Amino acid sequence: MRWRVFRCFPRRIFQSRTVEKSVRRVVPRSLLRRSLLIVFIPLLITQAISLELFYGNFLKVVSRRLSGAVASEIVLSLNALERLHSQSDKEWFVQQARDHLQLVETWKPNAKLTRTGFNHVLGPMDEDLARGLETAIDYPFFVNWHNDPHIVTISIQLSDGVLEVEAPRKRLDTGQILLFVAWALGSSLLLFAIASLVMRNQVRAILRLAYAAEQFGLGRDIGPIRPEGAQEVRKAAVAFNRMQDRIYRFVSQRTGVLAGVSHDLRTPLTRLRLSLAMVPQSGTLQAETLKEDIEAMVGDVAEMEHMIDSYLSFARGEGAETPEPVELGPFLHDVVTNARRVGTQVQAISVQKGLVATMRPNAMRRAVMNLLDNARRHNAGITITARSTAEGISIWIDDNGPGISPERREAVFRAFESGRGGGTGLGLTISRDIIRAHGGEMELADAPQGGLRVRIVLPE
Repeated sequence: MRWRVFRCFPRRIFQSRTVEKSVRRVVPRSLLRRSLLIVFIPLLITQAISLELFYGNFLKVVSRRLSGAVASEIVLSLNALERLHSQSDKEWFVQQARDHLQLVETWKPNAKLTRTGFNHVLGPMDEDLARGLETAIDYPFFVNWHNDPHIVTISIQLSDGVLEVEAPRKRLDTGQILLFVAWALGSSLLLFAIASLVMRNQVRAILRLAYAAEQFGLGRDIGPIRPEGAQEVRKAAVAFNRMQDRIYRFVSQRTGVLAGVSHDLRTPLTRLRLSLAMVPQSGTLQAETLKEDIEAMVGDVAEMEHMIDSYLSFARGEGAETPEPVELGPFLHDVVTNARRVGTQVQAISVQKGLVATMRPNAMRRAVMNLLDNARRHNAGITITARSTAEGISIWIDDNGPGISPERREAVFRAFESGRGGGTGLGLTISRDIIRAHGGEMELADAPQGGLRVRIVLPE
């Protein structure tokens, strides 16, 4: 038995998750629509309860009392007509009923009813009047509500004829239900519209804060945002402005320090390069012996300068450049032209026409050049393709080199993780950081030629 009890728990959990998913499909996703739904549902429930309380209880009580009063007066008329035998006395009583009871009574001797019961109208008064007549009299009757819009006609079958009573409908009608419903719905819609305007202003402040945070994450300086909206949203905006200012101040200070470090490092390297240039290259046996060593030292100095540039670029980032719309076709062709000058084997390039991406051109050029330089170090042929996809603007850089094994593809993005081709180990790291700063993503896969495929996705 215990096993059966515990066995049913996963089924219940699955059912609860199914219900939760169904509710999520129905509930709107935006904050504005959810807020309006929170306002609209209680308002609708309140109006429904008020309608039920008024027309379900109070209106029914009033309608029963009005119908009971008319039925009592009709019973009084029947009793009086049965007591009065002469025609003159009956006419006198009919006149009194018309003057004082507001009932127009017509006696039709030897007439017969062809229909009994009542026809329906809007509201509870038809059933209440019929119920009151059934309780008060024992004669067959028919209540006609459709003969005149202002009068209800009640025909009562007596033993020697039919008594026809015309009663004003206003004595039975408790009020215009359509007017009350229209007033209730109109006031609800008016209040809902006012609530919609207020909530839209509150949500607009949140949307502006979200937009500013997204632009700041993409490295775009839009300046401080103006605090507005509710108190909590204002506090969040003020905190965001302070955070943005601290980060910009930190980046500026770090860039200044790194610029100074770069200057201090380049000064001795420049002196070393000048000293090597002044060493005699020919004329003595010692100079001829040192020529190869000097050339190797010059190459080391150049490599050190390249490494310093790479480290400085990695530490500084590319946030100072202003993003701008760039047509991707000419941009990639220009990058490929520069890459071919240093020996990069770009075999083919295919770019969809009309592709425009918002980017920092120099930073993105550096990112693409790093990827092409990695392939050049492996003497690989490169194919570049760019087109618009559902995810954004996709750029594929395929080569036919040795590639990267799947288990190492995430490790090569770590700083100073150098591959078999040498280098500083910062090329892929810098490229992915630049692409992510643009709001995009970079991933590695197997190329159709058997080498490495680098896919770059940029927002449109």
